Amino acid sequence: MSRLLILGAGIAGQTAALHARRKLSSKHEVVVVSPNSKWNWIPSNIWVGIGYMKPEQVTFPLAPVYKKTDITFHQAKAVSIHPEGDTTSSKPYVTIEYTSEDKIGQTEKISYDYLINATGPKLNFEATKGLGPAKNSLSVCTYAHADETFRYLKENIERMKKGEKQIFITGTGHGNSTCQGAAFEYLLNLEFTLRQNKVRDKAQIIYLTNEFEVGDFGIGGMFLKRGGYITHSRIFTESLFTEREIQWITQAHVKEVTTNEIIYENLLGEEKSVKKDFAMLLPPFSGIGLKAYDKNNVDITSQLFAPNGFMIVDGDYSKKPFEEWSPSDWSETYQNPKYKNIFAVGIAFAPPHSISKPMINPNGIPIFPTPPRTGMPSGVMARQVAYNVVDMINGKYSEPKRKASLARMGAACIASAGANFFKGTAASMTMYPIVPDFQKYPDTGRDLRYTTGEIGLAGHWIKHFLHYAFIYKAKANPLWVVVPE
Repeated sequence: MSRLLILGAGIAGQTAALHARRKLSSKHEVVVVSPNSKWNWIPSNIWVGIGYMKPEQVTFPLAPVYKKTDITFHQAKAVSIHPEGDTTSSKPYVTIEYTSEDKIGQTEKISYDYLINATGPKLNFEATKGLGPAKNSLSVCTYAHADETFRYLKENIERMKKGEKQIFITGTGHGNSTCQGAAFEYLLNLEFTLRQNKVRDKAQIIYLTNEFEVGDFGIGGMFLKRGGYITHSRIFTESLFTEREIQWITQAHVKEVTTNEIIYENLLGEEKSVKKDFAMLLPPFSGIGLKAYDKNNVDITSQLFAPNGFMIVDGDYSKKPFEEWSPSDWSETYQNPKYKNIFAVGIAFAPPHSISKPMINPNGIPIFPTPPRTGMPSGVMARQVAYNVVDMINGKYSEPKRKASLARMGAACIASAGANFFKGTAASMTMYPIVPDFQKYPDTGRDLRYTTGEIGLAGHWIKHFLHYAFIYKAKANPLWVVVPE
């Protein structure tokens, strides 16, 4: 019997667990460890943040799903990995600390034969002074954050209905934040909601971002085939903003958020500030802080994790200049190079380099997006890693054969631009590959046959449908496997 231990139950962790359980015989065990009792379809948190959905519409309890699928579940957080065991046993294990009410604070060692790290990120609000829901800005990173954001939004709308003018700022709260797509979606949904409430004339809306130019999205921007024309994502995004009278500030590293002001530094090294009444700013991500120890209890964290806390996997982690990187340098199997039974997927793996060009201002501050690894790419890599582990457990292969490089993977994204079944819109975008390949596609870095963008009401209907389809899939309901990652 073999045991597959999966840390995390988000999009990547849940996908890996369900596929592994489906493929493995009952004599093998699949164990999931997650500090959360609920699964959250994070892409719909932006709708919670404007009141279009409630938290219970984007979440469901995990325990019943694991019970019916014969997956062992521990509501706990992973604390440390011991890939060589310890002085009493050579069996590798993970130390966990329970977060469930009945066992809170208790610790346990969970042994494994194979380990998939799908813990996702730590929301590193501490990286910027005054950033975060507990301080001077809001977030949609969790359903609880999004619900709080909607509460504040309602208060601001009431002020505007009484005649007050308000300044709304949405974007990134640090020079290395990622997930610009979520900030983009929330921004456009916020603007739409204000129009629906007939208070748009009382609002100044500003998009504040660490992107070199809007439309970068952490992927270096892209050329889109749209209506027979080739359009850069910068033009596409600027057009959307201009039509909606949204202002934008780019190349910004937020240094501090106060009660009524955002202080930032730009790529020229200048310090500037902007007033605000409402700010939804996404934090930078880091690893969750897992430690690692060898059999003699010597700290080997640096052998498993990069300095940012994300797990080292296959790929080229050398410090080459950005211009010298090639698609072949990207991770393919997500296997740790030293411990071959350990893998990392989704946000938990350390990208070998950024996709957007690194930029540093004269004061030494990096100001550029880090690579996005959420949604469809997370699901695809999790499925491939799960299949590789299944093959290794069953003795079919001694090493992973399936690959899921972001440099060889396409992605589809539906970005909500206004949530309403009759008047709403969404931008439907596809790209191939995610990491540009200028060797194969010298003019644009991507295949324009599969890199497209359109906006309209149909996109909203599709996004709405996918919301329910992916929750259906994550619940492991009948025929869940036919819903693609």
